[in-house]
Order: sequence, then C-alpha cells, then structure tokens
Amino acid sequence: MDSNYHRILLKVSGEALLGEQGHGIDGDILTQYSEEIKSIHDEGFEVSVVVGGGNIFRGVKGATEGMDRVQGDYMGMLATMINSMALQDSLERMGVQTRLMSAIRMEEIAEPYIRRRATRHLEKGRVVIFGAGTGNPYFTTDTAASLRAIEIEADVILKGTRVDGIFDSDPEINPDAVKFPTITGEEVLSRQLDIMDLTAFTLCRENKTPIIVFDMNKVGNLKKVLQEDASVGSKVVWEDS
Repeated sequence: MDSNYHRILLKVSGEALLGEQGHGIDGDILTQYSEEIKSIHDEGFEVSVVVGGGNIFRGVKGATEGMDRVQGDYMGMLATMINSMALQDSLERMGVQTRLMSAIRMEEIAEPYIRRRATRHLEKGRVVIFGAGTGNPYFTTDTAASLRAIEIEADVILKGTRVDGIFDSDPEINPDAVKFPTITGEEVLSRQLDIMDLTAFTLCRENKTPIIVFDMNKVGNLKKVLQEDASVGSKVVWEDS
C-alpha cells in the first residue's frame, strides 16, 4: 500500500470497546478492531496502540467519588492494562505477534516500557501495545499516546473515535455540524475544539506530529486513513511544519 506513513500510533478510547453494552468489553468490537489492526500490519506498517480505560473505570466511577485523585488515576491506569491485555490476546489469536509494554512494572503480564526496546519490537514487525498511560497520575491516555508517539518517532497519531473527524460542533448533537477535512493546530485552539487534552495537543504541536481523527467503528476506515483517502477523517496540520 502506498502511504506517506510507515510507523503509526493508534489511540482508541476504552469507551469504544463497550459497543452496545453498558460496561466491560464487547467481544465483537474487540474482534473488529483487531482485524482492522491486522489488516494494516499485514501491509507492512509498524503499528503501536494505546487504549483508554473508560469502559472499565466508568463502571466503578460511583465508588471513586470523593476518592483521592492520585488513587483514582492509578485505578484508571490498571483499567487500561485490562483492555490492553484483551487486545493483545485477540491479536495473538489472529496470528499477529505483539508485545505489551507497561509504564507501571508488572512483569508477570507485561514488559516494562523501554523506548529502545519498543522501537526494536516495531522494527521486527510486532504490534506494540502501550498500557498504564504514562505511569503518572494527572495525565490522560491522550497524553500517553502523544508522548509514546514522539518517543518512538511515529509518523502520525491516528485517533479512533465514534465520529468521522473534527467538526465545528458535536455531530452527535448537531446534525448540521461542519466537518474539517484538514485544520491547522492554531484553528483547533482558537475554536476550542475538543480533540484531545491540552497537554497532549501541545506535545504534538511542539514536535510537529500529525494527528488524524477518524471513525474507528466503520470497517475499512483505518486502512483508508493510511491511504490518505480525503473522504475519511480530519487531519491536524502544523503551520510551520
């Protein structure tokens, strides 16, 4: 497949794994995502993945009301590990070699995150899944995705969501929302568009890392994004890159 990208970081939300369920992991969605990742891996792309933990952590949100923020954030990191392990198992059952790397040491189930080791796994054709966020409280999985993408020198961050791109308002609420096929980082900030948290976005801006937001739930979209199909998703570009 012809593409300007070779090494990618895919960020998917934990909520997306809910599917039609109220909690947990929808097996059909997990299989669909794994098949999408396998399809681009088979094309020769070096693929890394960061998965959020909202599908699990949201289920215990009531219990965390009033809880210490740091304690809650560590619980969220453990939720990402559950999702990462599920994705790893699903990919391995499809014959895709993977490595799960954790920002928090838990050697029985994952390798500790080491940048050089992660890049070596990618060079050897393994899908690398980054779990446990950055390993620090007060940082989101969006920030973890941006940080890991920069560290491994990914060509692009692909943010898989439930909507196909960046709009001037929420398309799930406003049916007349206008989509931006391409948008500058400065316009994202001036319009206060909620793509990712400010820390994550600033990391991408400072390192000129492209971001593409697209609908991960539509079969075939991941491959179309890498083919730079203008009908799919929205790309954030940096003015002086």
